[in-house]
Amino acid sequence: MFEPFLILIAATFLFAGFVKGVVGLGLPTVSMGLLAVTMPPAQALAIVIVPAIVTNIWQTFGGPYLRDILRRLWPLMLGTVIGIRLNSGMLAGPYARYGTVILGVLLVIYAIIGLRKFTFNIAPRNEKWIGGGVGVVTGMISAATGVQVIPSMPYMQSIGLEKEELFQALGVFFTVATLGLAFNLTKAGLLSGATALPGAIALVCSFAGMFTGQALRTRMHPDTFKRWFLIAMIALGIYLAGNAIYNTHLA
Repeated sequence: MFEPFLILIAATFLFAGFVKGVVGLGLPTVSMGLLAVTMPPAQALAIVIVPAIVTNIWQTFGGPYLRDILRRLWPLMLGTVIGIRLNSGMLAGPYARYGTVILGVLLVIYAIIGLRKFTFNIAPRNEKWIGGGVGVVTGMISAATGVQVIPSMPYMQSIGLEKEELFQALGVFFTVATLGLAFNLTKAGLLSGATALPGAIALVCSFAGMFTGQALRTRMHPDTFKRWFLIAMIALGIYLAGNAIYNTHLA
């Protein structure tokens, strides 16, 4: 049983890394979504956490905009850390079984927003206070599901970051959020030696998938790939939420 589990980990992170290499994000979202089919979100996040941190640190220092990003996004990042701490018991607490339902719903929302290309603009004078509120909500959702794209991603798209600056900003934000989650997992005793081997396999496969995705990025139209990826996320989200609700009623 152990070997098929490691094969599942390898295949999941090869695909999740490939998505990140092509579209610039999605490693935690894809890997959490796929792993949550076979395990609780807390266990999945314990495996996801190291590859997510390492790949996001790599993305953080992949551009020249770090100082400006920190200046503009510090309220979002601070709010996210606060939200993660406020909801720190959700993954391992008595309501942890509902995390998969929330994750499924969030995947559907995230995909629909991406498919409809819904956009709005936030005036610079409002960035900080809106960013702080968005961060708290993102942190609380992230603490329950391990996914940090809602509502942080629409917010970052709305403040006028250029393409390459947004790519680097995603790395900075996800690094901070994932470190906050790692602290929660450590306190809950979910990060242990048992996650070392799956985490190492996940890390290697994430980079292999990411470099493959980057190599194919010039040959593949990212918008076409992203559209089919988002459609698949809707199907996966519906399955996860529906299956979790069904199992909860049986319990």
